[in-house]
Amino acid sequence: MRDTLRHLAAGAAHLALSAGLLWMGHSLAQAQPHGTAAAAGTVATQAAPPTTATTASAAALYREHCASCHGAQRTGGMGPALLPESLARLRRPEALKVIQEGRAATQMAGFAGTLAPADIAALTDWIYQPVTPTPAWSDADVRASRVETAGARDLPGRPAWKADPMNLFVVVEGGDHHVSLVDGDRFEVIHRFASRYALHGGPKFTPDGRFVFFGSRDGWITKYDLWNLTVVAEVRAGLNMRNVAVSGDGRWVMAANYLPRTVVLFDADLHFVQRYDATTLDGKEASRVSAVYDAAPRKSFVVALKDIPEVWEISYDPKAPPIYDGLVHDYKMGESIAKPGYHGVRRTPLDEPLDDFFFDQDYRHVLGSTRPKTGAADGAPTAQVVNLDVRRKIAELPIAGMPHLGSGITFVWNGTTVLASPNLKDGAIDVIDMKNWKTVKTIATPGPGFFMRSHEATRYAWADSMMSPTAKDTLTLIDKATLTPVATLREPGRTLAHTEFTKDGRYALVSVWETDGAIIVFDAQTLQEVKRLPMSKPVGKYNVWNKITRSEGTSH
Repeated sequence: MRDTLRHLAAGAAHLALSAGLLWMGHSLAQAQPHGTAAAAGTVATQAAPPTTATTASAAALYREHCASCHGAQRTGGMGPALLPESLARLRRPEALKVIQEGRAATQMAGFAGTLAPADIAALTDWIYQPVTPTPAWSDADVRASRVETAGARDLPGRPAWKADPMNLFVVVEGGDHHVSLVDGDRFEVIHRFASRYALHGGPKFTPDGRFVFFGSRDGWITKYDLWNLTVVAEVRAGLNMRNVAVSGDGRWVMAANYLPRTVVLFDADLHFVQRYDATTLDGKEASRVSAVYDAAPRKSFVVALKDIPEVWEISYDPKAPPIYDGLVHDYKMGESIAKPGYHGVRRTPLDEPLDDFFFDQDYRHVLGSTRPKTGAADGAPTAQVVNLDVRRKIAELPIAGMPHLGSGITFVWNGTTVLASPNLKDGAIDVIDMKNWKTVKTIATPGPGFFMRSHEATRYAWADSMMSPTAKDTLTLIDKATLTPVATLREPGRTLAHTEFTKDGRYALVSVWETDGAIIVFDAQTLQEVKRLPMSKPVGKYNVWNKITRSEGTSH
């Protein structure tokens, strides 16, 4: 009976794939730069709370009209979660509009004909207030949420479609919450399927390219068989999740949560293995978890914490050395009690938290930035280099503005390896020598951008200016040999962003980041448009080969 109920619940949850009140996660085209968006979200959630009478009225309205889909504690059900953490990227006027008008092609009906304008305004304000008491999501909840598709383990070990599986693109369409699989040779859609609501953090692949893992803002992890075009299993890791990572050996999956404040480890079949509370060693302070990354050369996961000044490394190497927390004069003499290194937390203390990461190619160094703190006197972001072997900061990064290191790239220049990072605040690309951590050049662009991409086989680095209200329609192409802009591509009046290359680097696929958008295929040498595929807000596209080989020109 319990299994039957679980499968019924899973079926109901799948109805949420096309339902919803808000667009969040990857919808960065309508968001402010990261720091501004975070500040805006903070202002929204810290605005003056409604009066007691209004609160009671809004709560009653929610119970009557919303709870059946979004959950009694607003943690989600048939519809997505309506928590402040989930609403951070959605402005209140947009939320109010959705409540009024509904959302096309979903189960979200408009209430303009049912509720008075004052009621809709009160309901909108109320969903931005924290839930009291704070919703919990226990280990038992995680385990109970897991569902598996019957027969998925017995599916053939070869693609059911005819194309190069290593040159496949996984395209996340945020406009109607679907995923398209695109043949990277013929540039045709092989398959399109509904996804969980508001996928976030980018899909992650197993080493053979067969399986892809998606993470949704609402905490769901979906394992999808690309070769057989079916969901294999799903589990809910938390109530508000940032991203997932897959180990380099394909055996482990880890999820980073804002709510609850945890990191959760699963095996590759999404069975719960272990929960890590994101706290200081003494347990007195807790943190939201910004992200988790796979450091394959180190056989470990690296965890970014938003609120406490530490970086975590969690090894999945059975031979990992023991962990000694605190100061030890000589660990060989057994002066401190060691903790197991395998699946243990190795902490690197810092002066301040880091919430945006980049790694060098061997994952020895973490390059991180700290967003400006709300209300801070200087309000200036910082960037630094942390050595994971010696477990301390070794350099400051000379980057002004608001660097988006997570979308940086590396490439060889003049006999050294350089990092090129976009900037969320300024129209500039900073190029840093990764041997001495000094600035090589700052390259001007038409406006602040979010993504930068390249490929080993192409001479250009492609940078967008999507955070600029006047230049969001422009891509700047930078010659990697001379570090100078040599061309621009435009889609007038529309948002042009997120470049990804075919596995051989011959073609570049770019998103027209609009609801009635498209994927534009460009010849990476001639810069001529080759083809255009209509898409509904294609927020990101990911080439299987480039991702599993960790191409220096794509995000990791």
